[in-house]
Amino acid sequence: MKPDGTRRAVADARRLVVKVGSSSLTSAAGGELDVARLTALVNALAVRHTAGTEVVLVSSGAIAAGISPLGMSTRPRDLASQQAAASVGQGVLLSAYDAAFAGHGHTIGQVLLTVDDVTRRTHYTNARRTLDSLLGLGVVPIVNENDTVATDEIRFGDNDRLAALVAQLIRADALVLLTDVDALYTASPSDPGAERVPVVADPSELAHISIGGTGSAVGSGGMTTKVEAATIAHAACIPTVLTCAEQVCAAIAGEDVGTLFLPGERSRGSRGLWLAYATSPRGSVQIDAGAVAALRERGRSLLPAGITGVTGSFTDGDPIDVIGPDGVVIARGLVNYTSGELPHLMGRSTKELAEAIGPQYEREVIHRDHLAIL
Repeated sequence: MKPDGTRRAVADARRLVVKVGSSSLTSAAGGELDVARLTALVNALAVRHTAGTEVVLVSSGAIAAGISPLGMSTRPRDLASQQAAASVGQGVLLSAYDAAFAGHGHTIGQVLLTVDDVTRRTHYTNARRTLDSLLGLGVVPIVNENDTVATDEIRFGDNDRLAALVAQLIRADALVLLTDVDALYTASPSDPGAERVPVVADPSELAHISIGGTGSAVGSGGMTTKVEAATIAHAACIPTVLTCAEQVCAAIAGEDVGTLFLPGERSRGSRGLWLAYATSPRGSVQIDAGAVAALRERGRSLLPAGITGVTGSFTDGDPIDVIGPDGVVIARGLVNYTSGELPHLMGRSTKELAEAIGPQYEREVIHRDHLAIL
């Protein structure tokens, strides 16, 4: 799809996921929730929702919203204080959204998710049903990570990855990522020679651009997490626009603002996308070159004979990474053995194992139906 056609697809999207970061909802001075900025965002989305678009808003800001009520001067660094701020701030944040959307006659619904809700298959399908039901009832779901009980999300992630996974989960037509920078640039936007990147055909082409950064004082993400989210959406054939909150109206109208990430040409399908991007590996196995060729070129299952090493602690049914002899992760899948069993099996054929140990060992380490090539 060409850029002009993709921007039109964003403008015409019937199901839209919008993610807003903490820095776009808070004041520059104290870092507390800025209701005027939140209301401006809601006004833009409410117009689209009134016109018939199903809108899902993935919103950061719970921790930031709890800073002021708790008398804190900055975002806390320790986990317990972050969770306390999130507990207080979540109510403040939802109350502000409720009031803003109510002014347009729209009802909101709170959806709090953790990694398990998008990585464990049963939780994953239940989350999809819940969101589909809310959208069918005309509700605007406000999605956030459940920071009061989660740990990894607070330490390592922003809501960018979650937004992309939600977009894939509900089969959205477009994803808009709002941050405090108006676009992706070839260097730091403050550098004199930095230029806006208007279109990205494939996120892999950004290898030569420095996109590091850890986010603002009140947020936890950075440009890297935005590109990772766009990569997930690309694999799901979902167009993505990255821009600042002030340009949200132009972005959802299909105007040439921010950075447009074109969708991929072929989607992996929900199962492959779930395995590749929604799961977090519990460990890994190292394989030889022959096994790499069997997986990549011939679409085979992973057998014990091709395994050369085992790392981590996992049980059967857990997602694990498959690593080639060069150290590169080539696949992720659901393993049929525990990490304690595999070292005794690797390098041996299934026929040999069946004869020596028993017929129950004549099975794949990872069946091809439960394997996603990365």
